[in-house]
Amino acid sequence: MFTSETKLRVRYGETDKMGFAYYGNYATYYEVARVEALRDLGLSYREMEDNGIMLPVVSFSIDYFKPAYYDDLLTIKTTVAHLPSSKIKFEYECFNEQGVLLNKGQTVLVFVDVKTVKAWKAPEYLIEKMKPYFEK
Repeated sequence: MFTSETKLRVRYGETDKMGFAYYGNYATYYEVARVEALRDLGLSYREMEDNGIMLPVVSFSIDYFKPAYYDDLLTIKTTVAHLPSSKIKFEYECFNEQGVLLNKGQTVLVFVDVKTVKAWKAPEYLIEKMKPYFEK
């Protein structure tokens, strides 16, 4: 299992009239965490796109438990529990500075060939970077 942590701060413009971080921003927060998780592996979205692979999101879900507020420093724990095949599933847990779990979610992305726009298998270089986290 591969796990990464990303910290980000809730900006004023991301809050609603109640003072909560607006619920729709979590899709962006999760995307930041996903990109940084790949970077922790020594990979980047740009590298994959330059190599002819796109990663569109095909599924997004989230369960909210507690709100985040302006200026809260959030920690998003991103986990990949299974080696990817033609899809990769990211699971997220978002915590505030006190360690309180605010929400949990997941995204599923599919590997797509840029030229054909058809589903493709995970690139071998990504599998090689992830394999050590799944060996017992």
